Amino acid sequence: MLYALTAVSMVIGLMWWWRAAPRQAVDDRLTRWRFTAEQLLPDGGDHERASTIPLDAGTQHEEAVAVDRGNFQVSVVCAGDNGSRVRVSLGIGDSGRGLRCSGSRTPEVFSVGLAHELHLTVTVESTTPIVFRYTLQRANG
Repeated sequence: MLYALTAVSMVIGLMWWWRAAPRQAVDDRLTRWRFTAEQLLPDGGDHERASTIPLDAGTQHEEAVAVDRGNFQVSVVCAGDNGSRVRVSLGIGDSGRGLRCSGSRTPEVFSVGLAHELHLTVTVESTTPIVFRYTLQRANG
């Protein structure tokens, strides 16, 4: 009887512990924006790298990707609330290019020659979070 009571107490305690654990809040907007960004810039079999990154309002994110020497195309797009924007720069001394994250938009494409690393800096210029996506593809020829 003592073992049975102990087992029941443990099961009840584990159920309470599991149900009381805090849940991570999921922002439905980020899920929709992720889907939008991935639709605007879909995965392709010839990409060296592709990544979708949710970013908080007013933040800066740096992404570094090791590559072999060569010419590449970097495609970038973002999705967010009306009026949201990001600034993307590809290195030191590059003031970057502003991207709209809402409304009618298409991916921006940059052609770059890289020696050993792609360095992207993404600055969120809005007061709401956004989803940023980029792909890296070796240029033909």
